[in-house]
Amino acid sequence: MISSDNAVPQHSALLDRLVHTRECLHGFPLSIVQLAMRVGVGLAFFSSGLLKYKSFDYATQLFEEAYKFPLLAPDVAARIAMINELTCSTLLMLGFASRLATLPLLAMILLIQIVYPVDWPDHVLWGSILLFLLTRGPGSFSIDHLIERYFRERR
Repeated sequence: MISSDNAVPQHSALLDRLVHTRECLHGFPLSIVQLAMRVGVGLAFFSSGLLKYKSFDYATQLFEEAYKFPLLAPDVAARIAMINELTCSTLLMLGFASRLATLPLLAMILLIQIVYPVDWPDHVLWGSILLFLLTRGPGSFSIDHLIERYFRERR
């Protein structure tokens, strides 16, 4: 027979494990959605940046004819967009500095929307996803979360 003194610590340990498991599962579906959104948006922007890299002449022509940025040469604008898309999307997919990585992408979408208002449905979609990631953060499955957890445990 189990003594009452021994049953209390076992019950407390079991309760602590259940509370911890419940806390882990509480944010689980949202963290999967955030991961899918981060990776999906990151892959879309990365493939766009890779396309600009592979056919830089086409990208320059696109910025010369459609996306006419004032005070910026088309090849410079194409290069800035390419670097922005490649670096920020990589950071976004990894979940490293992901809130900061969304800002240049949002700025690029906004600028392109101003100079080329024809493509607004796509910009609204990508912009709303980026705004969600900016306000909610990268989620549990990210490098940012691991860094934050490390610094919390050090305190």
